[in-house]
Amino acid sequence: MVVLLGLLLGFAFGVTPMANDDMAPRISAGDLLLYYRLADDWANGDVMVFEKDGEQYVGRIVARGGDTVEVTDQATLVVNGSTVLENDIYYTTPKYDDGPTYPITLAEDEFFILCDYREGARDSRYFGPVKASEVKGKVITVVRRSNL
Repeated sequence: MVVLLGLLLGFAFGVTPMANDDMAPRISAGDLLLYYRLADDWANGDVMVFEKDGEQYVGRIVARGGDTVEVTDQATLVVNGSTVLENDIYYTTPKYDDGPTYPITLAEDEFFILCDYREGARDSRYFGPVKASEVKGKVITVVRRSNL
Protein backbone atom coordinates (compact mmCIF):
# COMPACT_ATOMS: atom_id res chain seq x y z
CA MET A 1 0.00 0.00 0.00
CA VAL A 2 2.83 2.39 0.87
CA VAL A 3 4.60 1.60 -2.41
CA LEU A 4 1.39 2.22 -4.39
CA LEU A 5 0.81 5.52 -2.61
CA GLY A 6 4.42 6.51 -3.23
CA LEU A 7 4.11 5.71 -6.93
CA LEU A 8 0.88 7.69 -7.23
CA LEU A 9 2.30 10.73 -5.46
CA GLY A 10 5.62 10.47 -7.27
CA PHE A 11 4.34 9.82 -10.79
CA ALA A 12 0.75 10.97 -11.24
CA PHE A 13 0.27 13.51 -8.45
CA GLY A 14 2.32 16.07 -6.62
CA VAL A 15 1.91 18.05 -3.41
CA THR A 16 3.45 21.44 -2.80
CA PRO A 17 2.87 24.29 -0.36
CA MET A 18 1.91 27.71 -1.68
CA ALA A 19 5.00 29.81 -0.99
CA ASN A 20 3.45 33.30 -1.09
CA ASP A 21 0.22 35.23 -1.49
CA ASP A 22 0.44 35.66 -5.29
CA MET A 23 -2.85 33.76 -5.70
CA ALA A 24 -4.71 35.54 -2.88
CA PRO A 25 -7.50 35.58 -1.88
CA ARG A 26 -8.35 32.08 -3.21
CA ILE A 27 -5.04 30.41 -2.35
CA SER A 28 -2.99 31.75 0.54
CA ALA A 29 0.60 31.29 1.63
CA GLY A 30 0.98 27.96 3.42
CA ASP A 31 -1.96 26.23 1.73
CA LEU A 32 -1.14 22.79 0.33
CA LEU A 33 -1.78 22.24 -3.37
CA LEU A 34 -2.45 18.79 -4.82
CA TYR A 35 -1.70 18.78 -8.54
CA TYR A 36 -2.08 16.25 -11.34
CA ARG A 37 1.15 15.77 -13.30
CA LEU A 38 -0.38 13.98 -16.30
CA ALA A 39 -2.88 16.70 -17.24
CA ASP A 40 -3.03 17.63 -20.91
CA ASP A 41 -6.50 19.19 -21.17
CA TRP A 42 -5.65 22.79 -20.33
CA ALA A 43 -8.31 25.51 -20.32
CA ASN A 44 -8.26 29.20 -19.53
CA GLY A 45 -8.82 29.62 -15.81
CA ASP A 46 -6.94 26.43 -14.82
CA VAL A 47 -4.43 26.90 -12.01
CA MET A 48 -1.06 25.32 -12.72
CA VAL A 49 2.20 24.66 -10.94
CA PHE A 50 5.21 25.42 -13.11
CA GLU A 51 8.94 25.97 -12.86
CA LYS A 52 10.79 28.89 -14.36
CA ASP A 53 14.55 29.49 -13.96
CA GLY A 54 14.78 26.89 -11.18
CA GLU A 55 11.96 28.40 -9.09
CA GLN A 56 8.46 27.01 -8.65
CA TYR A 57 5.44 29.23 -9.27
CA VAL A 58 1.64 28.91 -9.24
CA GLY A 59 -0.61 30.83 -11.61
CA ARG A 60 -3.80 30.86 -13.66
CA ILE A 61 -3.92 30.35 -17.43
CA VAL A 62 -5.31 33.40 -19.24
CA ALA A 63 -4.19 32.49 -22.78
CA ARG A 64 -2.96 29.39 -24.63
CA GLY A 65 -1.10 28.54 -27.82
CA GLY A 66 -2.18 30.61 -30.82
CA ASP A 67 -3.62 33.45 -28.70
CA THR A 68 -2.30 37.01 -28.87
CA VAL A 69 -1.93 38.69 -25.48
CA GLU A 70 -1.42 42.28 -24.47
CA VAL A 71 -1.26 44.03 -21.11
CA THR A 72 -2.06 47.67 -21.78
CA ASP A 73 -0.73 50.83 -20.16
CA GLN A 74 -4.21 51.18 -18.60
CA ALA A 75 -3.60 47.91 -16.68
CA THR A 76 -6.08 45.80 -18.64
CA LEU A 77 -5.67 42.35 -20.13
CA VAL A 78 -6.45 41.97 -23.84
CA VAL A 79 -6.55 38.54 -25.48
CA ASN A 80 -7.11 38.20 -29.24
CA GLY A 81 -8.16 41.86 -29.45
CA SER A 82 -10.84 41.62 -26.75
CA THR A 83 -10.59 43.04 -23.24
CA VAL A 84 -10.87 40.22 -20.72
CA LEU A 85 -13.33 40.90 -17.90
CA GLU A 86 -12.45 38.74 -14.92
CA ASN A 87 -15.22 38.91 -12.35
CA ASP A 88 -13.25 36.89 -9.81
CA ILE A 89 -10.06 39.01 -9.96
CA TYR A 90 -10.12 42.01 -7.64
CA TYR A 91 -6.93 43.75 -8.80
CA THR A 92 -5.80 45.60 -11.91
CA THR A 93 -3.25 43.99 -14.22
CA PRO A 94 -0.36 46.46 -14.50
CA LYS A 95 2.33 46.10 -17.14
CA TYR A 96 5.87 45.61 -15.78
CA ASP A 97 8.58 47.98 -17.04
CA ASP A 98 11.14 45.19 -17.54
CA GLY A 99 8.63 42.64 -18.81
CA PRO A 100 8.07 41.28 -22.31
CA THR A 101 7.16 43.45 -25.30
CA TYR A 102 3.45 43.35 -26.20
CA PRO A 103 1.55 42.09 -28.05
CA ILE A 104 2.76 38.50 -27.67
CA THR A 105 1.52 35.71 -29.93
CA LEU A 106 1.88 32.39 -28.10
CA ALA A 107 3.37 29.32 -29.76
CA GLU A 108 1.32 26.09 -29.63
CA ASP A 109 3.24 24.83 -26.58
CA GLU A 110 3.06 28.09 -24.57
CA PHE A 111 0.77 29.58 -21.93
CA PHE A 112 0.35 33.10 -20.62
CA ILE A 113 0.00 32.79 -16.86
CA LEU A 114 -1.16 35.45 -14.41
CA CYS A 115 -1.43 35.31 -10.65
CA ASP A 116 -4.71 36.31 -9.00
CA TYR A 117 -3.00 38.99 -6.89
CA ARG A 118 -1.89 40.96 -9.94
CA GLU A 119 0.13 43.77 -8.40
CA GLY A 120 3.76 42.70 -7.93
CA ALA A 121 3.29 38.99 -8.63
CA ARG A 122 5.87 37.08 -10.65
CA ASP A 123 4.06 35.70 -13.66
CA SER A 124 4.17 35.95 -17.46
CA ARG A 125 4.28 39.75 -17.24
CA TYR A 126 7.65 39.29 -15.53
CA PHE A 127 9.29 36.40 -17.42
CA GLY A 128 7.17 35.92 -20.55
CA PRO A 129 5.20 32.88 -21.73
CA VAL A 130 5.49 29.54 -19.94
CA LYS A 131 6.39 26.54 -22.10
CA ALA A 132 4.49 23.27 -21.69
CA SER A 133 7.77 21.58 -20.73
CA GLU A 134 8.00 23.89 -17.68
CA VAL A 135 4.58 22.86 -16.37
CA LYS A 136 4.61 20.48 -13.41
CA GLY A 137 0.85 19.94 -13.23
CA LYS A 138 -2.72 21.18 -12.88
CA VAL A 139 -3.93 22.04 -9.38
CA ILE A 140 -6.90 19.83 -8.52
CA THR A 141 -7.46 20.71 -4.87
CA VAL A 142 -6.29 23.08 -2.15
CA VAL A 143 -5.95 22.09 1.50
CA ARG A 144 -6.25 25.21 3.66
CA ARG A 145 -3.50 25.68 6.21
CA SER A 146 -6.09 26.35 8.91
CA ASN A 147 -7.37 22.79 8.48
CA LEU A 148 -4.00 21.14 9.14
